[in-house]
Amino acid sequence: MAAADGRSRPSTTEVDVAIIGAGFGGLCMAIKLLEAGKRNFVVLEKAHEVGGTWRDNSYPGAACDVQSHLYSYSFAPKADWSQRYAGWREIQDYILKVTDDYQLRPYIRFGQEVTGAEFQQSEGKWRILTRSGDTIVARHWVLASGPLHVPQIPKIPGMERFKGRMFHSAQWDHGYDLTGKNVVSIGTGGSAVQYLPEIAPKVKQLYAFQRTPAWVIPRDVRRYSGIEKKLFARFDVLRQLHRARLYWSNESRVWPIFHPALARGLQKLAELFIRHQVKDPELRRKLTPDYTIGCKRVLISNVYYPTFNRPNVELVTDGIREIREHSIVTTDGQERPADCIILGTGFVVDPRIYMKDFRLVGRDGHTPARDWARAPEAYLGTTMTGYPNMFQLVGPSTALGHNSIIFMIEAQVNYIMDCLRELEARGADWLDVKPEVQRAFNAEVQANIKGSVWSTGCQSWYQTADGVNFTIWPWSTWRFWLRTRKVNPAEYDWVKCETPAVAPKRGTEAEAA
Repeated sequence: MAAADGRSRPSTTEVDVAIIGAGFGGLCMAIKLLEAGKRNFVVLEKAHEVGGTWRDNSYPGAACDVQSHLYSYSFAPKADWSQRYAGWREIQDYILKVTDDYQLRPYIRFGQEVTGAEFQQSEGKWRILTRSGDTIVARHWVLASGPLHVPQIPKIPGMERFKGRMFHSAQWDHGYDLTGKNVVSIGTGGSAVQYLPEIAPKVKQLYAFQRTPAWVIPRDVRRYSGIEKKLFARFDVLRQLHRARLYWSNESRVWPIFHPALARGLQKLAELFIRHQVKDPELRRKLTPDYTIGCKRVLISNVYYPTFNRPNVELVTDGIREIREHSIVTTDGQERPADCIILGTGFVVDPRIYMKDFRLVGRDGHTPARDWARAPEAYLGTTMTGYPNMFQLVGPSTALGHNSIIFMIEAQVNYIMDCLRELEARGADWLDVKPEVQRAFNAEVQANIKGSVWSTGCQSWYQTADGVNFTIWPWSTWRFWLRTRKVNPAEYDWVKCETPAVAPKRGTEAEAA
């Protein structure tokens, strides 16, 4: 209904399941609900199209670092991927096709940014608020926004004075022509490794500012032939075998992660790769990390290192003192001209930071500010004690350094669906993971991280500012699949609203922990 000024009045909608985010995770959840015959759900998406990170990251050279046939849903195969590692456009087209094939658009509300959620304990339902003023009342809700959607904008003195063009790599200005410009790129992570080789031939001068070098290994750039595509389409078993081979070859990479001595041996090959691709000895030294390979995300590219052999590219390792109207000044006092500054500085991954303005209140007054005081945590990265019927996709301790996150998403969605089935079978209104179960799981996670390459001394986006690794799943992915095949009823409280005494009070338990 429209108000007198023509704007829509805030509305209240009641659903069984609310899904936040229409990327790979949210769409997978929606598809599995439909396949189970459940249609009373809504997907809330803050943007105006599906795709998540692949909608937003369209910078030159943007591509996935997981093989195409593995970076896709197992239940929605694509036989005609063009190459081993697909670019952003092909991945986004795949997401759009899946959305249309499963007829998901009627369930998606675009332009709906969620600003808060509060559990109504007497009703066993969540009240979810949006920036537009609409309210969604849901029995269950799934946070599927993912960790890579809030750009990390550095605070550098003088940024507000800069007269040129400045943008983050996830907000690439395709209308701005870099040809003949003096371009500063800040950051040498996953995005910069891809766009720097693409823009270097166009610009007049490129200054690549590096704080910490990354390990970069060769990329398989082979394209699939027409015959391979036809065979995959006609004989699906061949495609499945190819996907399985990719999965297990990726899974073998977990061994060096848990055996740092083995990782350091493989590191010699990465050092040879640098020596082969970079001519200048001093440049090689600056581009060679001083930490064990795998401690930070390992990147893949055949063209990143050779970019620094170009006469119009300078690697800058000095810190930045300030930005001026038309230049950037390093701590050694050197001033470099700048027409454009590109922020290849990654994303805010810690949910305590990117959700600081998100009002989340669980049962008995639980809030992330209190429950995540040390670090974000959950059970199997999916459920959190004190937040009944709230589920996460790609939550704490589910990110990977060696395989496809789509595999993890599908396992989590399967687990959530089993939770919903168990609730229905028991006639319960809500479930809540027991605090001792969550504590034991996270203690197990942290214990397994010790002794791995992730604990060899580097700082990475896997960690909080205090050095707690809250992002990584520290085992093989098949172990996650095994643990999420079926919900263990003994690990949860199952509650009907008219008998709230079944579940103990949690406030004092969480505080004591």
